[in-house]
Amino acid sequence: MIRPGDRVCVGVSGGKDSVALTIGLARLRRYLGIPFELVAVTLDPQFGGQDIDYSALAALFAAYDIPYEVRRSGIGRVVMDVRKEQNPCALCAKLRRGALHTAAGELGCNKVALGHHLDDAIETFYMNLFREGRLGCFSPVTWLSRRELTLIRPLVLAAEGEVARAVRAAGLPVVKSRCPVDGATAREEAKGFVRGMARADPAFRQKMLGALQQSGLDGWAPVLAGRGRQRAPGGQ
Repeated sequence: MIRPGDRVCVGVSGGKDSVALTIGLARLRRYLGIPFELVAVTLDPQFGGQDIDYSALAALFAAYDIPYEVRRSGIGRVVMDVRKEQNPCALCAKLRRGALHTAAGELGCNKVALGHHLDDAIETFYMNLFREGRLGCFSPVTWLSRRELTLIRPLVLAAEGEVARAVRAAGLPVVKSRCPVDGATAREEAKGFVRGMARADPAFRQKMLGALQQSGLDGWAPVLAGRGRQRAPGGQ
């Protein structure tokens, strides 16, 4: 996912996953042996017209020499007040994704890193299956030809619980979302389903990972040592 000379823009929502990803990549630079740069970007949707205080994250990233930008936007107003979306998540995600890609280009980055973990992938798979009747999931590595950016998800093999424990153990600060529908979305329903399945079968997540890797879905085939390297989309 990362090669020498890369400049990686990490999308930081303020939640545990994106904070863990940013600090994990910063620590990785110390011993990986691959020179790469990091910048962190937060897009504040300003839900309710209010700025969110990200000063704790600014101090954390400064300690790791990570340039950090907070970009205020009107996404919250557009989605909730102007459009009055009944199911706002898709539009909100689309607008935030576009703003993040624009920021990455303006900051001279060739890659964008997102904090999606294994639970996110499994939830996405089941949301596509149950709600749309299709087999699909996001790819761990995606080449965005129109933006000339590569999207990477370095935490995709880690379960959500592992990420949460790492954040607690390291004492990392997180910033709670002010989204008006936080905790009441289709994603939350999928989370509940995955947690229930994992309680019934502790190996459920690993079985799902194996299924994704054998599914033929874009980017999920495992890279095996000694068997050559998997070619990422766009030759990245």
